[in-house]
Amino acid sequence: MSHKQEEINQLEDMRSELIGYCYRMTGSIYEAEDAVQDTMLRAWQSWDQVREHAARRAWVYRIATNVCIDRLRHAQRRALPMDLSEPAAARFEPTETLPPASWVWPAPASASDPAQVAVSRETIRLSFIALLQLLPPRQRAVLILLEVFRWSAQEIAATLGMTTAAVNSALQRARATIAQSKPRSDEWQGADAEADPQLLARYVDAFERYDIDALLALFHENGSLSMPPFTMWVHGRSNVSSFYHTTRSHCIGSRMIPVRANGNSPAFGQYVPTADGGVLTPWSLHVLELKQGKLAHVHHFIDSELFSRFGLPTELGLNQDVGTDR
Repeated sequence: MSHKQEEINQLEDMRSELIGYCYRMTGSIYEAEDAVQDTMLRAWQSWDQVREHAARRAWVYRIATNVCIDRLRHAQRRALPMDLSEPAAARFEPTETLPPASWVWPAPASASDPAQVAVSRETIRLSFIALLQLLPPRQRAVLILLEVFRWSAQEIAATLGMTTAAVNSALQRARATIAQSKPRSDEWQGADAEADPQLLARYVDAFERYDIDALLALFHENGSLSMPPFTMWVHGRSNVSSFYHTTRSHCIGSRMIPVRANGNSPAFGQYVPTADGGVLTPWSLHVLELKQGKLAHVHHFIDSELFSRFGLPTELGLNQDVGTDR
């Protein structure tokens, strides 16, 4: 292997962890992947200027941080629906939407994200990603590097071109903001670390049969669901029941493929029949929030582009075997 190829591999080996970093910064897997691609290009153009491998790592993170800050400079805060409005009574189908840039979107689970090992998977859960979006970009970067990636204040200062005192001050302000904010989605922090396989099997079976009573039995009494890009979300079993009844026509005949999202959250790609009934096409990515063995919330992310990000097929045959493990 040539020296040049080794250097290319060094940079490419950082891609997954950089996506994890940029995803926490931006709240969007789309933005994260674009930011990392921009970072890689900028880093490679100046790669020879930094010879020492240890210095290169910090230097690449500095580029990534600057790329994210530039992208966030004029961006609105991304959020989850329950952090933007009061719950609705689900007597009608949702109609009001916000642009894609308004929402925190899920990300595929990544076994190679170093933060998966260094700290709790809580730092990649959707509720934590939404919480991070409350912070100004530079405070966000400091908090992520120190509390998620476990860098020292001195390392962060050298990487971001700050003094150690400025890093500590930014961290203090970030922690104060988080402590004072009370987003509804923060209730899901501390959710079940592992999902009960039987619960997941029952969820898939009930949804594919569209057995509403069976679905409701899996929810906590105060369970809820949402469906970005629609702003509407519902809370409590009675409203969840109304929602399922109202949207029945969109879901009858669905099939589900299991995936993992945001660390270790159980998720399913939902496919719905086409008008001619020939195949099933992507509709919604379900991400489940579980607490004490029941459903606390189900996110229905309605964006077919997510399916390719999660390695899901573009369509399903009516009798196609999708398996049970992914």
